This record gives sequence, C-alpha cells and structure tokens, in this order.
Amino acid sequence: MSNHTTVTHFILRGFSDVPQLRLVVIPFFLLVYTFGLLGNFSIIMAVRRDSRLHSPMYFFLKNLSFLDMCYTSATIPKAVAISFTGSGVVSYLECVAQLYIIFTFACTECFLLTAMAYDRCLAILRPLLYGTIMSQKYCHALVVTAWVSGAIYSAFHTSNTFSLPYCGPNVVEHFFCDMPAIMRLSCTDYHLTEDVGFAVSSCVVMSSLALTVVSYIGIVATVLRIPSVDGRWKAFSTCSSHLTTVILFYGTGSFVYLRPASHYSPTLGRLASIFYSVVTPSLNPVVYCLRNKDMKFALQKLYCGRKY
Repeated sequence: MSNHTTVTHFILRGFSDVPQLRLVVIPFFLLVYTFGLLGNFSIIMAVRRDSRLHSPMYFFLKNLSFLDMCYTSATIPKAVAISFTGSGVVSYLECVAQLYIIFTFACTECFLLTAMAYDRCLAILRPLLYGTIMSQKYCHALVVTAWVSGAIYSAFHTSNTFSLPYCGPNVVEHFFCDMPAIMRLSCTDYHLTEDVGFAVSSCVVMSSLALTVVSYIGIVATVLRIPSVDGRWKAFSTCSSHLTTVILFYGTGSFVYLRPASHYSPTLGRLASIFYSVVTPSLNPVVYCLRNKDMKFALQKLYCGRKY
C-alpha cells in the first residue's frame, strides 16, 4: 500500500461514454426531471389543499412525492451538468456525501413503500378498525421511522463502501457515485466487504419486501372473497398504483444491488439505475393519477378551479 497514492477525487463518466449521445441525453433527462418535479409538486399541493384527500393513504402519497423530488434532485442535475460540460470530476468527500444522500432517499423510499402496503392492507382487511389504528400520530411515526431507518441504513453502506482503500484508477463508470461502481475501484480485495453489505441488505431490504408481499397476499385473499365483481375491482384499484411502483422500484434496484460487484456491467448498471432513480420517481405521479378519480378531480380543482 505504501507504493500507491490515495485517491483524492473521482471522475464520473456520466450517462453515456459516447459524446454524440449527449445531445439526446441532456434534453431528455431535463424533460424527465422537470416533468417529475411538476408532477410530484402537484400531488403535494393537491393533497394539502383538498380536504377530501386528508386521509392516511394520501398522506403517505404526499410524503412519497416529496421523497421522489429529493431523489431525482440528488441525481439528475449533477449528471446533466457532467454530460453538458464533459467534466465529471468530484472530490472524494463529495462522492461520499452523494452516495450517502442518494442511498438515504432510496432506502427511505423502500421503507415508505412498505408502510404504504401496510396501510392498504389494514384498509381492506380491517376497515372498521382502520380509522382508529391509522391515526395521524401513527402515520407521522411511520414516516419518521422510514426516514430515520433510511439514514441509518445508508450510513452503514456508505461507511462500508469507503472503508476500502482507493488508490486508482478513479474513473467511475456511472452518472453518480454508486456503491457497486465505486467498490470495483478498490485497490484491495473487496469481496469480504461486499459480502457483509450483501448480508445486511438481504436482512433489511428483503425483510421490507417480504412484509410488502405478505400484505398483498392478505389483500388478494380478502379481495377474492368479495362476492361482487365491481367490489373486487374497486378494492384492488386502490392498490394497483402502489403495486406498480413497488414492482418498478424493487425490480430495477435489485438488479443493481443484489448481484456481486465483480459481475457489475457499467452499461446495464447505468440503465437499471436510470429506471429506479430517475424514471420511476418521475413517473409515480402518472401512475398514481391515471386510475385515481379523487386525485384527478383534485388536480383539476387545483389548476382549473373545477369544483365537484
């Protein structure tokens, strides 16, 4: 180790290694980012202003929208700036901070989606007790727990990643400082560190996913016992948007983080990261508004002054 120089900065590749592709990439991601910000901000304002949306379900949706705004803001502006200027130089500490912030938002969203699944499960399985259990205080406690858990979980992975020595090369094949891409640059054997991180991820994230799956098993079992077809459809429609988000988020995220860093593909890694850190948070407003009549009316009321 005495013959190596410690890395003081990293160089992010950006969205693509092909310079000609930047003319297409920059406008596209600026459009996606703007669309996501406006959509999530509209949901927040609609829930705040419309008294009909003052329920636990929309309280969690409002927090999810705020989280998605933070999530995309932590990735897209910096990545677009890198693609525009062609300079992806970030200091060591800036890379540490970026990984921690992005991981905090990602982990918090994971726990928040679990809380939302629990909310829908209670609403369908225990409708008479739902209002009593999901009190305002309890909803706030679930959201705070999600944020605190995400911050702690992210602190572990950040410290675990940067506990490795980095002596060069320092080119990160990604558009932000992500754990698998950074870990591959270590100048020592990182497999033990990777195994520790994988074990913790398996316990925490998979437990969260398991709770979500169990909630939906209970929901499906209850919905199938409803005699009316319209009743079954109405009950399931309240969960379909959340289920779509869960599938997109966990599906693309697990592709990146639940595989060894030694098998990491820069191209596929960036593509999967674009889906779970850019596309999914930006599309959530569309997913939640397409089949939700109350939200549609609330947005029409917000922007068009329509009353119903």
